[in-house]
Amino acid sequence: MHIERVELITVRMPLIHPFTTSFSTQTERLPLLIRVTASDHGGTVTGWGECVALAEPFYSPEYLEGAREVLRRFLVPALFEWQAAGHAVSASTVGAALEHVVGHRMAKGALEMAILDAQLRLRNMSFAAQLGVTRVSVPSGVSVGIEKSIPDLLGRVGDFVDQGYARIKLKIQPGWDLEPVKAVRERFGDIALQVDANTAYRLSDAQRLRGLDPFDLLLIEQPLGEEDLRQHALLAGLLTTPICLDESIVDARSAADAIALGAASVINIKPGRVGGYLEAARIHDLALAHGVAVWCGGMLETGIGRAANAALAGLPGFTLPGDISGSDRFYAQDITEPIVMKDGAVSIPGGPGFGVEPLPAALGEMTVHTLDLTA
Repeated sequence: MHIERVELITVRMPLIHPFTTSFSTQTERLPLLIRVTASDHGGTVTGWGECVALAEPFYSPEYLEGAREVLRRFLVPALFEWQAAGHAVSASTVGAALEHVVGHRMAKGALEMAILDAQLRLRNMSFAAQLGVTRVSVPSGVSVGIEKSIPDLLGRVGDFVDQGYARIKLKIQPGWDLEPVKAVRERFGDIALQVDANTAYRLSDAQRLRGLDPFDLLLIEQPLGEEDLRQHALLAGLLTTPICLDESIVDARSAADAIALGAASVINIKPGRVGGYLEAARIHDLALAHGVAVWCGGMLETGIGRAANAALAGLPGFTLPGDISGSDRFYAQDITEPIVMKDGAVSIPGGPGFGVEPLPAALGEMTVHTLDLTA
């Protein structure tokens, strides 16, 4: 496959409702899209990738402008240099082409994603087919941010329960944890319910976190810091609620360490955070071999990322509903045809590549920055 052109496109997408976590409140998303033009004997196609880095480095060291700059200065030139040296370009070789650049998994994953989409389109193959997925849909969960009051929270959760989502996830932080969870459990009964702390607690908060045990939660996600694998292992011995790791899992190696230490009985796999869909599949395979449940997390993706996540979540180890909600959970207008949640599930696209692409009118309306990099 020959890469002819790489474009970086930043779009602005207002959120329908503010989304508050323990580290920030988002009122809009600024996804960085990568459009790759590629060709082979089968013709010329366009592949799309999406970088999930937030505008500020509050969730991860990576952030929007930094990701755009490292793509411009280092990653895309390295890919063109790899190609000029006579090496084959494919999704499986992107990692080798870029390995001399330390870190920047979100930016690397987005570029690999665009290459993967183009590669599959040239083969007229869907991502699901490449993975060997046989399911046609996956259960859809929804993430509910920290609200101004418990009545506001109950109203939001009630709306999502009425829509038929298969699982509810509540964002928590110190001071917004036991009472909100208790209120939701009492109001909505035995719904599938879990919580996400986004690293907001310390091991010294173990007694407070034990207060969540009576609420029969599916899991508590990332209660402690990203690097606190040992502390998570200690905490796991103090709670009956299963611990799930998110921010701590940055690649298959960190997943292996977490499993070996007993720091996680569940793993949230976010493809954009771990360096791309190939690494995400490796983490899935590792977890499946060790009997550790996984689910697919979300980063408020556009329809491009949501479609790819749905296909990934069709793999057999994804036994818990992921954060693959419908487009209308966050956006009045997606850049693609909307991803639709129906009867608690999202369909896996069957078209070539990820099966979706931006709508020209929507892309034009939402674009706020473009950068064209050609070989």
